[in-house]
Amino acid sequence: MEQGIQDKLLQELRRGSLILAVLGQLRQEHYGYSLRKALNDQGLEIDEGTLYPLVRRLESQGLLNSEWREEDKRQKRFYRLSESGVQVLERLMIDWRQLNDSIERIVKEPHFEGEVP
Repeated sequence: MEQGIQDKLLQELRRGSLILAVLGQLRQEHYGYSLRKALNDQGLEIDEGTLYPLVRRLESQGLLNSEWREEDKRQKRFYRLSESGVQVLERLMIDWRQLNDSIERIVKEPHFEGEVP
């Protein structure tokens, strides 16, 4: 039971982080597979069933631009941050750093006697 709870909490924790990672990676143009591979190469595994709906949602929110192009005799959809996406990413990075710093301080604080570490 405890492992199931931990898995669900990890999934929730990753959900918001994935948005930031995808936006950050799309400062450079990628098509779906190259985006997934670039994230994986950085240690962030993401499956297709998560990545493609996320990219489509970010595009519908105006944060990404995309275009179809032929590469290696195949049509591929390339994604890149829009101007709005660049601005949102910059703000999210500031907020994420502040949040991360706060969480680091909280989890490093000494515990009171009798508390579970």
